[in-house]
Amino acid sequence: MTTTVPDRRAVRRQATVDELVDVAVDVMAEHGAAGLSLGEVARRMGMRPPSLYVYVDSKNAVYDLVFAQGWRAVLEIVDTLPEPGPTTDVTAYLTRSAEDYLRWSVEHPVHAALMGWRQVPGYAPSDAAYEPAVAALGGLRGRLAQLQQLGAFREDVALDEVVAAWTVLMSGVVSQQLANQPGTSFDDGTYTQLLPSLIAMFVAHYAPTGRTRRTSRTREKP
Repeated sequence: MTTTVPDRRAVRRQATVDELVDVAVDVMAEHGAAGLSLGEVARRMGMRPPSLYVYVDSKNAVYDLVFAQGWRAVLEIVDTLPEPGPTTDVTAYLTRSAEDYLRWSVEHPVHAALMGWRQVPGYAPSDAAYEPAVAALGGLRGRLAQLQQLGAFREDVALDEVVAAWTVLMSGVVSQQLANQPGTSFDDGTYTQLLPSLIAMFVAHYAPTGRTRRTSRTREKP
């Protein structure tokens, strides 16, 4: 059996890139995304600024690393959602999904803001950085499609509308919480505490009879 030996230089390089991202996030937390300075990142890492360009070729490349890291984390959250079944409590299922995503967003405000807002003039994520975002949205769309097939949402409503409404709901709560109560925990946030009511309204609006569909009182866990 052949054992693959890790390339030590590649491992060290990746460790440096990971540290670079962590430091960049700290700088952005203090000065805002647009206030990111590669010189400050280099200083905190104990490097000369030109040495940083061995690992990234521009400030936008650093934004890409942070952007992609955030969406990979969200993709993991989406991937942990179980497939809904005929006995799934739709409200509980969506509530748990939303709680996982929103809790992560509140705990990672720098990532969440860069992922959801256009904070940096002239910056747009590269195609490579955007790939995990596309995958996360695809996973979400798949779960919502399954719920619709199970009868949770009206058949006359396009899936695109359901997906768009859900993402607006999620991004709206994140934006309000981070903009108005920065530093407040998910459990203590004024806007995050509205989540149960907001999801109940979402489910009731799209339910086939206009009533919340509850076929089981068992809370789903991802």
